[in-house]
Order: sequence, then C-alpha cells, then structure tokens
Amino acid sequence: MKFTKMHGIGNDYIYINCFEETIEQPEQLAIRLSDRHKGIGSDGLVLIMPSSHCDFRMRMFNADGSEAEMCGNASRCVGKYVYDNGLTKETEITLETLAGIKKLKLFLDADGLVKSVRVDMGEPILEASRIPVKINKSSVIRETVDLGNAVRKAITCVSMGNPHTVIFTKDIDKLNLPEIGSQIENASIFPKKTNVEFIQIISGNKLKMRVWERGSGETMACGTGACAAVVAGILNGVAARKTTVALRGGELTIEWNAFDNHVYLTGEAATVFEGTAF
Repeated sequence: MKFTKMHGIGNDYIYINCFEETIEQPEQLAIRLSDRHKGIGSDGLVLIMPSSHCDFRMRMFNADGSEAEMCGNASRCVGKYVYDNGLTKETEITLETLAGIKKLKLFLDADGLVKSVRVDMGEPILEASRIPVKINKSSVIRETVDLGNAVRKAITCVSMGNPHTVIFTKDIDKLNLPEIGSQIENASIFPKKTNVEFIQIISGNKLKMRVWERGSGETMACGTGACAAVVAGILNGVAARKTTVALRGGELTIEWNAFDNHVYLTGEAATVFEGTAF
C-alpha cells in the first residue's frame, strides 16, 4: 500500500490515494500507522476518494481510529495532493466531507506546485443543540460551566462541521494541556466529545492558540479549531473579521466574511515523504 505523509503547518496525516488503493478497515489502519513509535507516525489517516457529486471526497480518521467530520489542514493537503499528482488540472475544486461540501482554491509556487490553499469552510454553527452541547441555552458564548472534577471555565462553543470549545486565557504555554484538554474533551455536556482550543489574545487581529484534538490529543495545528477560535473571538469582541492565528506549527489566516457569513481558511500545505506500508 502506497502512502504520502503530508502536513498543514505541523498537523500531519498519512494520505492514501483510494483511486489506486482499496482500504477495508481504515479505523484499525489509522491506529496502526499513526503510532509514532511503531508506525509511520501521524495525527491520523486521510483517504482521498472518488465522489459522485464533487471533484473529490475525503474521509479522515484520528489517531485513535475514530472518524472525524472535517479537518481544515487535511483538506488543504488533499488539494495539494490531487493537483501535484495530476488528478486534476483545476485550481478551484470541490471536496466532499462529512461536514458538507468544501470549496478549495489552490495557489501555486514558481515550480507549478501547490504552496497554499484557501478553503471555504462554510457558515459556523452556533446553536448549542447542533454543535452539540447539552446546556439549557440556545448558544454558548462565554458561559461559565462545570466541566467535571471541580473545573469551571468560561467557554464559547462553535461547530465548523465538528465541535469546538474555545477558552480565552493568559500564557497558554504554561497549560498542562494533556490533563485539562482530555478532561474537557470528555466532559458530560459534550455528547460527541469536543475539540478544545485555548486562546491567548496577542492583538485585535492576532491570536495565539494551543489545541487538544478530539481523538488525537495535542496537535501542532487545527484548521477547524483556528476557524472556531476566530469566530469565538469576534463573538466575544476580541478579534477582527480577518485574523492571524499563531499555532505551534505555524500561522493560519482566518476570515469570517460579513457578507456571506462563511469562514475562509488560508494556509500552506506540504509533502513530507512517500512510502509503502505493509
């Protein structure tokens, strides 16, 4: 089985071209290949597949084998893969995901390869029941809630096709993220668990972020999480409509467009290496 290792500002996945390969048990394969000591090592597995109504289809699995609805960084890498490997000649393509159809615009470097990608992530979901969050509120914007083990946090919840819980705090580098991230991910008010973003405000148009991803743990970056963070920042009056989000793996540009209510994610995508797995 041939694979390609790629990353979007450090958020790394193993990509398999399912136009050529057949994967029967992707959940187990994701667990085996994602192991950073006994496998290839990654935040998960991404299958690039044919679609009946889009240019391509993406399925993605976290490092624990659970299937996720969407990943902004992975979708950018899919765009780079299909163009660089000659599966399309178009620089604007559609991608089918469990979170709906995403529109990708590809930007090329001097060698004619994809350097960065802008993804139309669609409209953010703010209704608590659709995120979902079990709370007696129509939305969750800076609500102080109990998250178990005597932990109370002011949270803002957003879905970008997958659930996110955003917490604004100071000096995020000092956080014990494995402990607090896992606890919040599995808190009882989140019936489908949640991704967790801790945000430090640098300025009105720059945020610093650490992320605990549902099913994978702390990662270098999360595209949907960065989108959720900027939406939450705007709702809380601390971020601009177009904001840079600095993550451990690099920076993303996020814009929540006031005219169409869509969130746009722009960032680089990179190929690390190719190989064969058995």
